[in-house]
Amino acid sequence: MSGAQIESFFALALGFAVAGSVTSLYQLLTRRPASFRLLRRGPRPSTFAAIPMLALAAPFIIMRNTVRGSRVARPGFTTVLFATIVAGCWSLMSGTAVLMAFEAIMHAG
Repeated sequence: MSGAQIESFFALALGFAVAGSVTSLYQLLTRRPASFRLLRRGPRPSTFAAIPMLALAAPFIIMRNTVRGSRVARPGFTTVLFATIVAGCWSLMSGTAVLMAFEAIMHAG
């Protein structure tokens, strides 16, 4: 494996770890699971505050909704595959952003 592949895998794993951590922290503080429904409240300060949290928590929410949906109805293989790809790509992007933020903090100090 090349260095770039290892870094991408690490970013993917870090993205899922951060998503799970942010979602768990939100649930601990509010006593309800994080959901994309937070954006349906209209243009209020709480809606705008939820955007960064949802940007980091989205991979976890997508996979949780996919697993829950498979218990209620039997989704097709394509649906599960698409949800997994979207969550993985989102996790890779957010993990890369977190890695870049860590690197910037380390170089600034």
